[in-house]
Amino acid sequence: MRYNVVKNAEKIIENSSYLVKNPESYKGKWSSLFNNNNKICLELGMGRGSFIIQMAKNNPNINYIGLELDKSQTATAINNIKGQNLKNLKIICADARNIINYFGKEIDTIYLTFSEPWPKKQDEKKRFTHESYLKLYDRIFKKDKHIILKTDNKILFASSLESLSNYWYSFNKVSLDLHKDERKIENVMTDFEKQYFKEHRPVYYVDAFFKN
Repeated sequence: MRYNVVKNAEKIIENSSYLVKNPESYKGKWSSLFNNNNKICLELGMGRGSFIIQMAKNNPNINYIGLELDKSQTATAINNIKGQNLKNLKIICADARNIINYFGKEIDTIYLTFSEPWPKKQDEKKRFTHESYLKLYDRIFKKDKHIILKTDNKILFASSLESLSNYWYSFNKVSLDLHKDERKIENVMTDFEKQYFKEHRPVYYVDAFFKN
């Protein structure tokens, strides 16, 4: 699925009340920004924001942060929020590699929804479930580690199961075809996923945790 370039994306982003322009200044203090002590969940690579927006709507007592590097996608997400008063949602337009500059130990769950798979061997370190990223997550999880991943890419899914397992994560649930899973796993679909569902393509899912 391709994304269109959004005209005046920077202006749309800068003028949004959902955007956190200086996330580094809230490191260790995100609860004060949300004005509560509720759980904080982070989606890396939120794309057009359909997942994180719906999650925020469904769960008003949980705080959500969507992080996206691409400005056009971030602008689209912001446009998709218009007209909604979601006090439990914030957006960061930045590189995921810098998350340790933005968060202290205050994140409860990380969502990885249809992240760039980087299927070539030479690019594996760019995958959000590579050990280098798992080490970054260690520094921002509040206590127990909790990662939920969805993807349509077999290579990313297989490598993610391997890297998570090697990093001592356990699995709450694993599904090789989320939409046909008889366990009826609670699920909010992304834009990618809605298209894959129409095409009857399998979606791979893992709910991984590590209790400290």
